[in-house]
Amino acid sequence: MSKIKAAILGTGNIGTDLMMKLRHSDVLELTVMIGIDAKSDGLRKAKEYGYEVIDNGIEGFLEQPELADIVFDATSAKAHILHAKLLKKAGKIVIDLTPAAVGPFVVPTVNLGSNVETDNINMITCGGQATIPMVHAVNRVCPVEYAEIVATISSRSAGPGTRANIDEFTETTKRGIEQIGGAKRGKAIIIWNPADPPILMRDTVYVLVEEGTMNESKITRSIQEMVQKVQSYVPGYRLRTEPIFDGDKVTIFIEVEGAGDYLPKYAGNLDIMTAAAVKAGEEFAKIKLAKQLV
Repeated sequence: MSKIKAAILGTGNIGTDLMMKLRHSDVLELTVMIGIDAKSDGLRKAKEYGYEVIDNGIEGFLEQPELADIVFDATSAKAHILHAKLLKKAGKIVIDLTPAAVGPFVVPTVNLGSNVETDNINMITCGGQATIPMVHAVNRVCPVEYAEIVATISSRSAGPGTRANIDEFTETTKRGIEQIGGAKRGKAIIIWNPADPPILMRDTVYVLVEEGTMNESKITRSIQEMVQKVQSYVPGYRLRTEPIFDGDKVTIFIEVEGAGDYLPKYAGNLDIMTAAAVKAGEEFAKIKLAKQLV
């Protein structure tokens, strides 16, 4: 079966973990790793696997644009603002793993299908990928007035990129809770826990539904169905307890264990981002392959 060529822009933890996942894709062929640090572990591993390596950033890739049709941007929100313009001009499909929010927000289990004709999609944030499916699961049963998420991750899994994007994280996640999750109002909080040994990613979702609409059995069933869908590409995604109901409020506790492809298993916050990005990229690839057969 033919594959669509893909590039990864950014050779940090997320970019390198993404490389490990793309190696197993049936429809995406990773061809090139693009970075700015020739000594990075990501570029070193890419060389070992025989991929094309570019160490002068996006400028080097644009000199050889035929190397890839789909580009995964795993750099930073500020860098992606420039990258988005250059890659659009070059005619590339972009899967943005930064919280730059240039393109529409996408959570694979919620709205990927309605955005597969877009040339730049945004994977929001790790907190968004973990919690927005839960907000949506409640909202499709009972209208959500307010949703608040608290994402707790190990401080060891918060690299330079994550730390540089903290303001964008809270704002972008909030917008995703509202625009995709369906909440009329949203709020996002992130906590870096320095515990040793490191903790798994844990998220708490507080949802306030419209007064008088609470249906506990339907909400529970909707949540469970959504968890199974997320698990299809993030096996370590799970509920820590059954949903807790209190009047018009629903509380959902989530835990995310990483696959351990490159990063430690406690770094579920990074794993869910790369897994969601691969899921999205593969859908774009399938559409391109189908068009080639017509």
